[in-house]
This record gives sequence, structure tokens and C-alpha cells, in this order.
Amino acid sequence: MEKLAVVALGGNALLKSGQKGTIDDQIDNARVAAENLMKLQKRDYNFVITHGNGPQVGNILLANAAGNQVHGIPDMPLDVAVAYSQGFIGYIIEQQLRNVLRENEMYMDIITIVTQVIVNKQDPAFLNPTKPVGPYYTKEQADNLSLETGAVYKEDARGRGWRKVVASPRPLIINNTNAISKLARAHNIIIAVGGGGIPVYFERHDKLTGIDAVIDKDLASSLLARQINADKFFILTDVPKVCINYNTPQEFAIDKMTINEAQQYFQEGQFAPGSMGPKITAAVQFVESTGKDAIITSIERLGIDNGGTRIVFA
Repeated sequence: MEKLAVVALGGNALLKSGQKGTIDDQIDNARVAAENLMKLQKRDYNFVITHGNGPQVGNILLANAAGNQVHGIPDMPLDVAVAYSQGFIGYIIEQQLRNVLRENEMYMDIITIVTQVIVNKQDPAFLNPTKPVGPYYTKEQADNLSLETGAVYKEDARGRGWRKVVASPRPLIINNTNAISKLARAHNIIIAVGGGGIPVYFERHDKLTGIDAVIDKDLASSLLARQINADKFFILTDVPKVCINYNTPQEFAIDKMTINEAQQYFQEGQFAPGSMGPKITAAVQFVESTGKDAIITSIERLGIDNGGTRIVFA
């Protein structure tokens, strides 16, 4: 019996640390991701792919800044930059999936959906923007930009300069979930909710508009998995399993944990807010809401028996 999975690709799946971020780099990485995604198809899964876009949006903002300084080209709003990244990342993933399918004499339609996600403009996250985006500036440059634009800039914890910080509100509603579900269950591969989705809100009951924010990709992917009644939720990252006491002599990889155990580890500070924390939260939300399993693992371990860490209800 065919099942439906949501697979959340980490940003490192397309642009790895230390790479310059050329299109060739991203095509090569997408090829590896596509080959591993086929493991699910061979196990009778239909699937929806979501993906990160942090490195790509950072590069878009850098290009914007350079264009503004040299040619006076207006800056691209952050919601538009997210939409821009969804389109080109979807194109790259789709192309490599098609190549792998043809090599395996398999034929399926692959559809990239530029996805808007509704947030609440009154979300407390807007009072405390914390998500760094874009290039680094000196303090003087950051102060001037803050006066000119009203944006908030904060110093990087590693002393590399000052960066614009934006809100990361909670995703509430993902647009077009009925279409995403029907298309995926009809044996199409769907790419959606890229970068957590384009953040939008209702300025009035009849007027939807973008907002300067970023949405956590894993939380949005978890919401999508729940809204389309997925049978399994995979979160792919750069480690094969979730670990406690990470990067210490006492490091221990976890094969399976219940949502209660995950929450206990979370309270103990085992999962960093900017790293494994959102992934654990996203997995717990899915399992708690559906009673179905979530798996956190690396792209290479996808679809392998006992691969990754399985989060279960009890």
C-alpha cells in the first residue's frame, strides 16, 4: 500500500559548508539528494519535498546590497527573496530528480509550487527579531542602515560584524495544501514550502501581503505534514542520528525516543536552539498530533532500515 511522506531537506543538502555556492555546486549536491530520495520511491512512498534556503537567500541579499551600492538598484524585500529562492532551488531539485528517474526508466511528473505561508503579524517574534540574514556590516554601517530603514541589526556572536535580524514567526496556514496532497497522492513528486514558505499575512480580511520575516523550515514542514495527513515525516540534516551530550566524550547517538523523552532532553538543554532544537520541536509536533513516526537523519541514511533517530508517540 502506497504511503505519503514529507521530506524536509536541510540547507546543506544543496549548499555545503565551505562551498562558494556556485550553481554547479548546487546541481552536484542536488544530484546526490535525488539519488537518495529514490530510496523512498522504491519503498512505495509518494512524497513531498521541502527544503531550506538560508545560504541561498544570504547570497541573494549580498547581491542586492552590491547592486544597490553600485547601481542604485532597489533592495529586494525579504519575502520576494524567499520566493526567488524557492523558484531556482525547485528548478535544480526537479531537474536532477528527472535525470535520476530517467536513468532508472521511471517516469513521474515533478511539480514545484511556490508556497505562501500565513503568519500572524502580532506574533511575539516580531517584537524580538533574532534570525540573522544577509551580509555583515561594521557597527557604523549598521547604525546608518538602521536609521535609514528602521531595520534591526545585532552583533554576530563570533565577532564577524553586524547583521540585520528579522522575526521568525510561527507558521499558521500553508496555502494550497489540498492541491499538494492530491497531486502527491496521484504519483507526482511535489516540491513545496521552500525555505519555510513565503511569509504573508492578511493586512485586511481581503488583502494578503508579504512581510519581512523568515519561517523556520522544519516547523513549516511539520505543519505541512500534518495538514496533508502524511504517513511519515523525515527531517534530513548533516548528522545520521540525534545525539545527546553532542560533541563531548559522553556523546551518545539515539536510535529511538518517545516524545516525552525528547521533551525531557530538550528541557535539559541537549538540543541547541539554532541547530537540533527546531528539528526536535517539529518532529514532536508531528508525532504528538498524528501518532505517526518522525525520523531525523542524514540524506545518505534516508530509507535505510534503522537509519536515523525515530521519534515515536510512546
